[in-house]
Amino acid sequence: MPKLYEYFGIIVMFYSNEHEPVHVHGKYQNTESKAEIIFIDGKFEEVRIMEVDGKKPLDSTNLKKFKNLVENY
Repeated sequence: MPKLYEYFGIIVMFYSNEHEPVHVHGKYQNTESKAEIIFIDGKFEEVRIMEVDGKKPLDSTNLKKFKNLVENY
């Protein structure tokens, strides 16, 4: 799983063989959430934060940082 970025301790990565929609995972200590990057007609529309099955989600503070990072970069 390639690491893309580390931001305030949140490791942002992706799995190379994953499914649509395009998304990245954010891990912090023993927690993990994913951010789906939604495009409609080739234009960025929104970032949807989702839980990862079997993983405890990021806490609210880290979730905000993760979403902000994905929305802006």
